Amino acid sequence: MTSAQAPIQFDRASGAFQGVNPWERLAAFALMAGCRLSAPFSHRGYIMCANLLRTAVPSRDIVVKLNPDALFAFPFSDGYWSKLLDPAFSYEDELELLFRHSVDVDYTLLDCGANYGYWSVLVSSAPFGAHKAIAIEPSAQNFAKLSNNARINGGRFEPIKCAIGAVRGTANLSGTKHEAFSIAGAADAAGEQVPVLALDDLLDDGRVSANGKYLIKLDVEGVEIEAIKGGTRLLQADSVIMCEEHGNDPAHTVSRFILEHTPLKLFVRDPASNRFETVADLSILDRIKVSTNVGYNVFGTASAFWLDRINSLNASASRRTQ
Repeated sequence: MTSAQAPIQFDRASGAFQGVNPWERLAAFALMAGCRLSAPFSHRGYIMCANLLRTAVPSRDIVVKLNPDALFAFPFSDGYWSKLLDPAFSYEDELELLFRHSVDVDYTLLDCGANYGYWSVLVSSAPFGAHKAIAIEPSAQNFAKLSNNARINGGRFEPIKCAIGAVRGTANLSGTKHEAFSIAGAADAAGEQVPVLALDDLLDDGRVSANGKYLIKLDVEGVEIEAIKGGTRLLQADSVIMCEEHGNDPAHTVSRFILEHTPLKLFVRDPASNRFETVADLSILDRIKVSTNVGYNVFGTASAFWLDRINSLNASASRRTQ
């Protein structure tokens, strides 16, 4: 928690605040307005403005009720997460589509680069199927907030403090933004020393089993390829990796590696069709990745089970547009 003061409460469904003073309420409405106004521009500039506003309000947390069974806490006016104060804002809706379509599947979420645990909170909630989730986050600063979010949701998901890489070891974590800490870069870079696990180490350590089903979110800030290399066995199981493709990478480096060096079939959600389209070549990403300041998720799987689920999801999308 950022302060001993009780956190503000906000319900996304009703728009109701509790425990908020007039100045904080005004600041919250400013954040909502900023989110709406910046949405057509991929929220460019929003984080900077929100963080400036944060210097003018008392330091305390806000707990957002994402759904009737999901609470998510973060520092009030945090530039990255305060967009959640706008009920119209949808965070990584391509991931939410797959999660909602998989409510009936007995899977485990491996939330790599969990930050404060947004997806672990949601996926482990009843409306999303109350799935098991393992939230993996290397930063001590972020891990404290991640652990708090596990606590306020009844301890229903497991936080692990480590980074994900190609092999087990240690690395230096650096960065100035909590949403962009990374172990990428020079080995002697200044920063927090953190343990590193490979995805396959989760099998060897008995945290997951080879016969399970997994949705694996890889938001690991520049080491996605190393993480994929370290998960060869896990990715041969019934699993889907969901990797961030950075909008400022015209070479589509992560997707290129998946296509050229793994047996995984690659998909991306096309906003034009609302379908998960096969990435047979990288030209489709040239069209979809239109903003350089945001990330786009691609999905890779070698699992017949998950391929069938993606086809089913596409069929339901087609019915919705008829």
